[in-house]
Amino acid sequence: MHTEALIIDAMRSPRGKGKPGGGLHEVHPQRVLAQVLEALRERNELDTSDVDDVIMGCSSGSGDHSMDIARMAALDADWSLDAPGVTLHRFCGSGQQAVNFGAMGIRSGFQDLVVAGGVESMSRTAPLHVDGFAANNAHLLARYNVVGQGIAADLIATIEEFSRQECDQLAATSQARTQVAIEMGRFDRALVPIHCDDGAIALDHDEHPRPGTTVADLGRLPPSFESMGAHRREGALRTIDETALSAYPGIDEIHQVHHAGNSSGVVDGAAAVLLASPDYARSHGMVPRARIRMTAVVGTEPVIMLTAPGPAAIRCVERAGMTLDDIDCFEVNEAFAAVVLKFLRDTEVDPEKVNVNGGAMALGHPIGATGAMLIGTVLDELERRDR
Repeated sequence: MHTEALIIDAMRSPRGKGKPGGGLHEVHPQRVLAQVLEALRERNELDTSDVDDVIMGCSSGSGDHSMDIARMAALDADWSLDAPGVTLHRFCGSGQQAVNFGAMGIRSGFQDLVVAGGVESMSRTAPLHVDGFAANNAHLLARYNVVGQGIAADLIATIEEFSRQECDQLAATSQARTQVAIEMGRFDRALVPIHCDDGAIALDHDEHPRPGTTVADLGRLPPSFESMGAHRREGALRTIDETALSAYPGIDEIHQVHHAGNSSGVVDGAAAVLLASPDYARSHGMVPRARIRMTAVVGTEPVIMLTAPGPAAIRCVERAGMTLDDIDCFEVNEAFAAVVLKFLRDTEVDPEKVNVNGGAMALGHPIGATGAMLIGTVLDELERRDR
């Protein structure tokens, strides 16, 4: 049985604006992921016939993202036909879960070489919640008054008393940190330029950040989820806000604090992490960059749904025999500003350790890929700090 899962490398595409006209919109998501896989193979002189599995997260799973996109992308990258592929869905945590499963396979001794990550071209997917909340399962909706994530984020801000000013300040900080990271070349090692089928460059840089964004700029943006919250589902007697509040009877109304600037950006992108056992790495001359000590996941109350990052981090370090003080850098997906503020409140970690190179409010959140991107980002940052 192996005792360690080693990270050999981590690479990603740039994040392209998730709309027609975005840099990656015209490139099929299989091709975006395939080009990351091609670069990973080339840089590591990888014999893809040795790959035990290609595990990829993807949230949409239909249309261009269907038919097991992990396997399709490996074929498109001209990897060995022996390299299998599987696609999973854990919402915004899909890419991280893919890496978790890869690490588990290696630590168990079942596998020696795994490539894990994720992909999402949000410009080429159907709108979120196109299938309805809880996939229109009336029985489940009667049990849990599930609402959209934006409403849930505003509910967190209301319960925790996070102000619009606090959320906007965090978003401005994310933009500023991202600007410094880009100017200093901190993402360069991981970035894989993506090409069109004719060989022309489609995108070679993250195009979602807005350098120079200030709190005053953000203060002029209207709330994004006010009209959604006031909407009534077909046949419903309550608005969506009222539906959410029924799970929290102590709250009179939801304060609308989130908008396009302090929520994660809609983008396209893909990422891949190369994992190996110590024996495989040693016998093939691979130099590991890190090892995975522990993983953990936590569920949370499904109406508010976005409060698990803190409890998950606490569970993870406890199972690893560590404390939060032992951690040099944290990456917390900036799905919404309130999610990060809640993480900081739950863990009491130093904000200067969290998302030090910015996050999804600046860079964007390609849902299935983001978790793997965060792993690569923190890996590069720890190496930069010689940790």
